[in-house]
Amino acid sequence: NPLDQILAGCRRGERQSQEKLYRQFYPVLFALCKNFFEDKHDIVTAINNGMLKVFGNIGQYDPAKGEFFSWMYTTVRNAALTLLRDRKAQAFDYVEIEDRMGFVSGDNPFEQLSASDIHIYLMELPVATRRICSLYYMDGFAVREIAEALLISEGTVKWHLSESRARLKVIFEKHLS
Repeated sequence: NPLDQILAGCRRGERQSQEKLYRQFYPVLFALCKNFFEDKHDIVTAINNGMLKVFGNIGQYDPAKGEFFSWMYTTVRNAALTLLRDRKAQAFDYVEIEDRMGFVSGDNPFEQLSASDIHIYLMELPVATRRICSLYYMDGFAVREIAEALLISEGTVKWHLSESRARLKVIFEKHLS
């Protein structure tokens, strides 16, 4: 298996294997990090931070516990969240919203779509809403976990989820008509 060979090289700290791994997964990691950042520099920084963690901890990856891809994806996503928290003070602020909504999740608006289509629709949402939408529907985080990760209230998370559903309804109608 070519991936196993690359991973073996990475465990030995071989730069060439690390570069191969990075290049192989760059497009999907770029798509992941694009859910969190608008700026290409931030997207690439998040990928690089995550991949440095992947290379540094590759000895801890245990194939018995699941696919390498899932482990790497989670590592890079966590690095993106860390970067987001670090940037939060300087850059983007969520407006805190009172929780009068009682957001009920209902069905996942993305269920019927392929991954590439989902990405197209997500990109039409404002960045704040897109981040929350992506964490909730794509990555399966609970409202409480998202609130903790982004240092905002659960009410604000729920508002963005409701907002994303309303906006996506319009977006879907526009694209599907």
